[in-house]
Amino acid sequence: MPSEHPDKTGHGYVIERYVMRMESGHPRYLELNSAHVLRPGWPHAQRFARHLIDDAAAITDKELEALLAYEWRSRLTAAWLIGVGRRESFRERLERLLLASEVCYSGGGYCFALARLGTRADSEILTTYLDHYLPRIDLHYDQPAALGSVLRLDAQLGTHFADRFTEPDGPWHRWVKGVGRLGYPSYSPSELRRWTDLQCDFANGWSLL
Repeated sequence: MPSEHPDKTGHGYVIERYVMRMESGHPRYLELNSAHVLRPGWPHAQRFARHLIDDAAAITDKELEALLAYEWRSRLTAAWLIGVGRRESFRERLERLLLASEVCYSGGGYCFALARLGTRADSEILTTYLDHYLPRIDLHYDQPAALGSVLRLDAQLGTHFADRFTEPDGPWHRWVKGVGRLGYPSYSPSELRRWTDLQCDFANGWSLL
């Protein structure tokens, strides 16, 4: 999927409007990537959330496509806007981007968005990703975010998609052991589920602002 600057489709303004928007002294994409929004007592939380809700409702499909066609900052921001707004029409687009894993950082946003969409179809996308990337013990991509999202969806839907990944000595254990040799830290499935819960529960609470 080649990268295309939004200028080429007449949407050059979307970077400044949605990605670089400042509510805290830092661009929106940076706050999303650093997870400041999830820290208790963060002084900019309400303002940040209010504007994110407004933009998730106002952004058009063409503007979202322009963001998703560009680099990681715009893709990460678009994924969060899709997740907050629960734009189900972007499910297949998120699937293609997640499985392609073309750029850094944005994959966590895709996983968040799929967890927010909250259906069995989203679980199936995430498990397809895990089936493909967990055997790659030489790659530390978005496997943790994907597993956390599957675990949350299992809890919500009463499904068991994550079971075969998290069984003793199963794919998750082997992947953690493999990337551990590369110096990456290990996280338990319960920790990953908690992280996804923090993201989604905070997003759910924004609708009350």
